[in-house]
Amino acid sequence: MRDFHLPGRSAVFAENGLCATSHPIAAHVAIDILKRGGNAMDAAIAGAVLLGICEPAMTGIGGDCFALFSPPGSDEVLALNGSGRAPAHASAAKMRAQGHQAIPLNSAHAVTMPGAVDAFCHLSENWGKLGLGAILAPAIHYAERGVPVAPRVHFDWARRAETLQGAARQFYLHNGQPPNIGTLFSAPKQADVLRRIAKHGRAGFYSGEVAEDIIASLQALDGAHQLDDIEAVQCTQTSPISGQYKHLELLEHPPNGQGATAHLLLNILSHFDHPSDDPNDPIRLHIEAEASKMAYTFRDRLIADPDQPTQWQDMLSPTVAAKLAEQIDLTQAGSFPQTQSETVHKDTVYITVVDQDRMAVSLIYSIFHGFGSGIASEKFGILMQNRGAGFNLIDGHPNELAAGRRPMHTIIPAMLREKGKVTMPFGVMGGQFQPVGHARLLRNLTDYGMDLQQAIDAPRAFATNGVLQMERGYNKETMAALENMGHLVTVPDVPLGGAQAIKILQSGTLEGASDARKDGCALGY
Repeated sequence: MRDFHLPGRSAVFAENGLCATSHPIAAHVAIDILKRGGNAMDAAIAGAVLLGICEPAMTGIGGDCFALFSPPGSDEVLALNGSGRAPAHASAAKMRAQGHQAIPLNSAHAVTMPGAVDAFCHLSENWGKLGLGAILAPAIHYAERGVPVAPRVHFDWARRAETLQGAARQFYLHNGQPPNIGTLFSAPKQADVLRRIAKHGRAGFYSGEVAEDIIASLQALDGAHQLDDIEAVQCTQTSPISGQYKHLELLEHPPNGQGATAHLLLNILSHFDHPSDDPNDPIRLHIEAEASKMAYTFRDRLIADPDQPTQWQDMLSPTVAAKLAEQIDLTQAGSFPQTQSETVHKDTVYITVVDQDRMAVSLIYSIFHGFGSGIASEKFGILMQNRGAGFNLIDGHPNELAAGRRPMHTIIPAMLREKGKVTMPFGVMGGQFQPVGHARLLRNLTDYGMDLQQAIDAPRAFATNGVLQMERGYNKETMAALENMGHLVTVPDVPLGGAQAIKILQSGTLEGASDARKDGCALGY
C-alpha cells in the first residue's frame, strides 16, 4: 500500500466495467458506452478513435492498430493485426539508388497504408454490439466541438510541431503555433470522415472521396501509392504467442509486432535471482539492460512481415535464452551490438476495457512518430503514419522495404492468464521500449510484490542506442553504480512510455491503473 502522506494515485476498483487509457475524456466515453449496453469491444473502439482527436500527435485514423481480446465468458485470447502494408510500387532498390541508407521519416516513402479503420470495422462487426454509428458518435461530437488540450498532450504537440508540413500545419496548428493548454482543438473535417465510416463502414474510408484525398496527397509528394493499395487494406486475424514467467502466462501479438522480444527477455531474466528486495537495485537494472541488448539483437534480425521466412520462433526457445543468459557479466556492461537501420520511436496510445461479462480488450493504436510523417491529406486533414520507417533498406533482409510487406512494428498489446484464466489486459506505450516495459511490469508485480499502480509508477530504465536511459525517479547513487559498471547513463527528456492495465481479481472485482506519465486515468462503475 502506498504512503498516503506522499503524492500518488490509488488504483481504481469497480464491479460492472472499467477502462484505463491515456486521456480522461476517452476513458469517460468508454464507460458511457458500457452503461448504454455496449460491450468492451464497443467501448475500446469508441475510446481509441476519440484518442485520435484528444492526442493527435500520438494516433489517428491514418495509423495502425493491434488488438488482443477475450470473448465474453471465455478465457481464450484472440489476436487481430490491423497494420497496413507498403504500396505495390514500393522499392528499396530504387531508394538505395537515390542514395538513401534509411527511409526518410517525413516523406511519402515512409507512409504505409492505414490499417486501423479496417480493423475497427472488423472488430465492431464481429465482436461489438452497438454498431459503428453508436460507437463513433462521441468522436464525431468531440471532433466538431473540440477537446481541451491537456498538459502532456501540449508537451508532445510542442516537441513535434516542426514535423508538420503542408496542409498539416493548417489542420494542427493555431496561427502557426501549437495550441495552448486548455485551448479547444477541433477537427471538423475528420468528423465528416467518421460520419462516412459510421454510415458506409470501411468503404467510407478506403474508397471514394476520402481514399482519393489520401492517395492524391501522397502522390503529390512523390509517393508510390495507388488507389488499389488503399482499397486492398485488410486486417488479419491471428493467434497470440504464449510464454511463462513464474505463475504468469504472458500473451503477446506475433510478428510483425515485436511481442516475441518480451518473451525472450523474460526467458533470459528467469535465469537470475533478483539481487535484493529493492526494485531499484543497480544489479537488477544492470541485468535487465544486458538482457535487453541481447533480446533486441534477435528482434532486429528476425522480426518482419509474418509472411517472410525467418526463425523468429527461436525467440521463444528456453534453450536460446539459457545460452544468452550465460553470456551476461554481472559486473560489467557489454558493448551494444550493431543495430539495423529501421527507426523506432515512442508515440502511441493504448486502451484497455473489461466489461461486466468479463470480455477483456487490449488495444494499441499509433501513427508511429509524433504526428506520424507530418503529412496530412489535403481535404480531410488525415495525418499519415510513417510506419514505413520501420522497414530497412538492407538488401535481402527479411524486414527490407518491399511491395505489399508489413514492416516490423513496435506497438504490442498484451494479456496475462493465470491457471488458464484471463486476469489482466495491459499495455506499455513507448515504441521500442515496450518489450522492456512489459518485462519490468511483470517483474514488479511478481518479484517485488508491488500492487498494480505501484508497478506502473515505478521508475524505468532502458538500454538503447549505446546509452542506458534512466528516469529521474532513480537516485544519483544508483546512477553512479551503473556508470561504474560501464554503462553510459543519460536522463531522457521524455519519460519512458506510459502504461495502463486492468486486473480481474479472484473476487471478480476489477482493479484498474493508469500511468501518471500521461494525462489519462482509470475509470469504472
